[in-house]
Amino acid sequence: MSTSEAVEIPQPLAVSYARDFGEEGRNWIAGLPTLAAEFLDRWELKRDGAVRSGEASLVLPVLREHGTRAVLKLQMPRAETTAALIGLHTWNGEGVVRLLDHDPESSTMLLERLDAARTLASIEDDDVAMGILAELQARLVCVPAPQGLRSLADIATEMLEQVPKAVAALADSGDRQRLRGWASAVNELVGEPGDRILHWDLHYGNVLAAQREPWLAIDPEPLAGDPGFDLWPALDSRWDDVVAKGDALRVVRRRFDLLTEVLGLDRARATGWTLGRLLQNSLWDIDGGETALASSSVAIAESLFDR
Repeated sequence: MSTSEAVEIPQPLAVSYARDFGEEGRNWIAGLPTLAAEFLDRWELKRDGAVRSGEASLVLPVLREHGTRAVLKLQMPRAETTAALIGLHTWNGEGVVRLLDHDPESSTMLLERLDAARTLASIEDDDVAMGILAELQARLVCVPAPQGLRSLADIATEMLEQVPKAVAALADSGDRQRLRGWASAVNELVGEPGDRILHWDLHYGNVLAAQREPWLAIDPEPLAGDPGFDLWPALDSRWDDVVAKGDALRVVRRRFDLLTEVLGLDRARATGWTLGRLLQNSLWDIDGGETALASSSVAIAESLFDR
């Protein structure tokens, strides 16, 4: 394929940007083919496969000058993309996809190519999959957070300020009581927010098979804080399958045990910060119009207490 070949924008990506960013998002999507062509030329890349996209990015498989396989990732510059660049620089390929080049102005990244067709969800044995994720997460959170990342202290403080309004929006008294309880757990920990660099979205779908190592993490949304706040995406992984097997509480407890053991976390603190993550998710849901807590959040919270 030639670098001059026009890039087709996947419709779901265009719809996502229009929905989430309005006119700014539509304008960015309109300029995306030109932006892609610019970086294909600037970094002397050749197209090497079909266009892929996530919720917020366009990914082009490419070949570098000497035939090295890579991917060109384009996304609209935002605080999240700046944080991702900071995190990838800081980790420098340790347990995570390697950043090969980047343009800070446009947030365009050139990354090593992993096997996008094989995520950690392909491993049927949940203990094996969770053990792999936990080992990767332990490597990531052992690194002190650099300057420039959002702090869990700020996020937790903002969450607590939003709780009274959110509680009032819930229709069920049991849900209101749960949300207050999760907020109480955060209030006890807010003075000790931690200083590690967190991935913030490490679940089975964000761990890909690789050549340099068997598995590597992708798509970090780095944050400075306590590793306990980073467990929920793993606990929630492959949730439909967990529910279908009819033993969600046992599976979540088993996952929590594996994660806290491998990461060397204090279980009480990890429980509190996991409730904080459930609080954060619920606040987002309520802000979006929900009037009930997600069943998965309720189940995960129950699993942490029913031991």
